[in-house]
Amino acid sequence: KMRVAGRIAAVSSFGAESAVLLHLVASINRDTPVLFLDTQRHFPETLAYRDELASRLGLTGLVNLAPDAADLAARDANGLRWSFDPDGCCAIRKVAPLARALSALDATITGRKAFQSATRSAMPRFEIDTSDGAGRLKVNPLADWDSARLAEHMAAHDLPVHPLVAQGFPSIGCSPCTSKVKPGEDPRAGRWRGWDKNECGIHEIADDPAF
Repeated sequence: KMRVAGRIAAVSSFGAESAVLLHLVASINRDTPVLFLDTQRHFPETLAYRDELASRLGLTGLVNLAPDAADLAARDANGLRWSFDPDGCCAIRKVAPLARALSALDATITGRKAFQSATRSAMPRFEIDTSDGAGRLKVNPLADWDSARLAEHMAAHDLPVHPLVAQGFPSIGCSPCTSKVKPGEDPRAGRWRGWDKNECGIHEIADDPAF
């Protein structure tokens, strides 16, 4: 059962820059629930990094959210939905599991940054998420941080770097839908490459619905 601290939780992908947000959260309250969407399609390196960060930072509120087994059986029995309907795959493996968890919360904390892509450039520090009609507060404390500030924070606090970053993955999602980023591209250019898709659907950015 998810432990609730003031009905607030952090949402983390345990991706390339997740250590910064999680370090800030842990410095305030290590018991804060941290929601991780275990899509069953992550790189093995991401799962290992999740465990390493949780241990290093003393995160005691880690919650692994899995897709519903019946939903997978009905809509993605062969596990290949990502290859022809990435939006549908994200809906099953990310959007629905997170929505179930958010029903118990009043606010979430994310690690999104405005510099990551053109679709995130207008990201505010505070948003009201009305996707399910609840009017839930969403806080983006790193909205105005750039890559240099993130790197400085990680170095200053000796935070481990996701092992795939050095291999050319500045933004890391599920393995079938994440590719290396070329020089000069947005950090998220390797996500869903070849598809008209920039977000998984769990966030809405400014006035532009992402899903």
